[in-house]
Amino acid sequence: MTKQTVNPTVEALVARSNRLGADPRNTNYAGGNTSAKGIEKDPVTGQDVELLWVKGSGGDLGTLTAKGLAVLRLDRLRALTEVYPGVEREDEMVAAFDYCLHGKGGAAPSIDTAMHGLVDAAHVDHLHPDAGIAIATAVDGPELTQKIFGGKVVWVPWRRPGFQLGLDIAEIKAAHPDAIGTVLGGHGITAWGETAEESEANSLWIIETAAAYIAEHGAPEPFGPALDGYEALPEAERRAKAAALAPHLRAVASHDKPQVGHFTDADVVLDFLASAEHARLAELGTSCPDHFLRTKVKPLVVDLPATATVEEIVERLPELHEAYRADYTAYYERGAAEARARGEEPPAMRGADPAIVLVPGVGMFSYGADKQTARVAGEFYVNAVNVMRGAEALSTYAPIDESEKFRIEYWALEEAKLQRKPKPKPLATRIAFVTGAASGIGKAIATRLAAEGACVVVADLDLAKAQAAAAELGSTDVAVGLAANVADEAAVQAALAEAVLAFGGVDIVVNNAGLSLSKSLFDTTEADWDLQHDVMAKGSFLVAKNAARILVDQKLGGDIVYISSKNSVFAGPNNIAYSATKADQAHQVRLLAAELGEHGIKVNGINPDGVVRGSGIFASGWGANRAKTYGIEEQDLGRFYAQRTLLKREVLPEHVANAVYALCTSDFSHTTGLHVPVDAGVAQAFLR
Repeated sequence: MTKQTVNPTVEALVARSNRLGADPRNTNYAGGNTSAKGIEKDPVTGQDVELLWVKGSGGDLGTLTAKGLAVLRLDRLRALTEVYPGVEREDEMVAAFDYCLHGKGGAAPSIDTAMHGLVDAAHVDHLHPDAGIAIATAVDGPELTQKIFGGKVVWVPWRRPGFQLGLDIAEIKAAHPDAIGTVLGGHGITAWGETAEESEANSLWIIETAAAYIAEHGAPEPFGPALDGYEALPEAERRAKAAALAPHLRAVASHDKPQVGHFTDADVVLDFLASAEHARLAELGTSCPDHFLRTKVKPLVVDLPATATVEEIVERLPELHEAYRADYTAYYERGAAEARARGEEPPAMRGADPAIVLVPGVGMFSYGADKQTARVAGEFYVNAVNVMRGAEALSTYAPIDESEKFRIEYWALEEAKLQRKPKPKPLATRIAFVTGAASGIGKAIATRLAAEGACVVVADLDLAKAQAAAAELGSTDVAVGLAANVADEAAVQAALAEAVLAFGGVDIVVNNAGLSLSKSLFDTTEADWDLQHDVMAKGSFLVAKNAARILVDQKLGGDIVYISSKNSVFAGPNNIAYSATKADQAHQVRLLAAELGEHGIKVNGINPDGVVRGSGIFASGWGANRAKTYGIEEQDLGRFYAQRTLLKREVLPEHVANAVYALCTSDFSHTTGLHVPVDAGVAQAFLR
């Protein structure tokens, strides 16, 4: 068999898509779609067949590959115009695309497939550039389109994406042979060309021409004059304020279901919130479907100046949240009533909490089911702010009306897309803060929690190692590495502040940081004793105390897990300082379980023993000392420990991680104050 080559039309399409998607000025993450028409051999008949390659549903242009393309027979797609039942039933056409697929068809066709197939051009780009949407959402968008582009770009009134929109644009293309594209009212732009290069050049010309016109003719203060007291706080002050507010705001965003958060204090956001018109514009909401599907139709805006204290904002939040929920519920009920009047039954309301929270002087908090979703929601609202700026600079911002937003947000096709998403992992939406996590047991715990869907903060005394360990787990949407000296309360507070700014909050706290000095009573110095207790007894206390404040403020419950030791209950020789501090940690578990239970916070401990392989403590000299105590070679220590257990099994860091994971799942929702032995069975350490 000869090696299958990639069709050059597909290669050119992917390269063009990647270039367009790499620049946020052209389109947002997972926004827009591109296509190309070309020829391939039909593997059955051996005859040439004309195909359409188009970005599949949910893909991202910047990272698109050939596997992300839907592949359709162009003759069959165009034949659908003969059976099209009309705009009232156009949603049925999406299922009809399946009968047009070539071979296995590649990715699932998106709702915009008709636009690409029906427009008589070899290459088509549909994009969501901020400058283009600014024209599309201006109250006098048709006039601006003519003024800015002349006859080269044609205005298309708002229509929901679908088969009819594809027919409309195809008709416009046929009626305007000199046109290179369209501005889609309230939505974005579409451009075309007979070559990939021509289509890309036409797309960029529309975007750059719109941006240049706004820059040259736009008003200098599109958001109005500056508001006294609303200017951005100094960076250190606003980040400290953001960290203090984050747990309270996450509680607001997670009333219906837990959410992960993202924070940005980008200049574009701070400038918007410092201006007189920000409240009016925020209330109007976003317009482009890609925007409000991720940001909801409007944000929650804290209606207090930057000079307001954290306490004043926290006191105001319940009233703002209640009003937001009531407003969103009313929006849903109005839209649902209209849908039922059309004979449709809308999907159930997905929740009335905000996805975007704006705090003057501080910045923007965005929320989603995972970190990437939360981050992208924030990026989309930045796009929306840019759109508002452009529209207001030239005219008046006029997004699509509420009923159309509802029809998009609660579209049956959108609901079906959501239902196709994979089932969340057990720890999805949960944020773990693990100390001493750059190596050994801590690293194994961080790895397991991340694998189960948690966002993970790898906290360690060594920042470089913490960052390296976090990078092994994935992108910063999965894990971040932070410096944390657990014996220093200021350092603990700083690390937790960075954690909540990274992910919105904290749900799982693992007190794992530790060290061990294996010495007899007479060889143990006061400095040895203080070091052991500072890192483990005091360190665990400081982490638990400061993390518990976050857990309480979030109102989501949570888990605090102490990695204690078999030595907390078993007396062995030559480790007085280590074992005493482990006993201290073990009793902290009981004390905190009793105190924090009323907040839904579970506190449990793990008692490992004999974890030699992969252990930072054993590698730092403890192993050699313990081996000397037992009269064996250090390399035999793991096997020695295994043989003294009831199960005769060696304990590894991953076994400790398994226990931590189990305690943090819903299977242990009613368990607190427990110590779980992970020692393969040491009878002398039985708790009862």
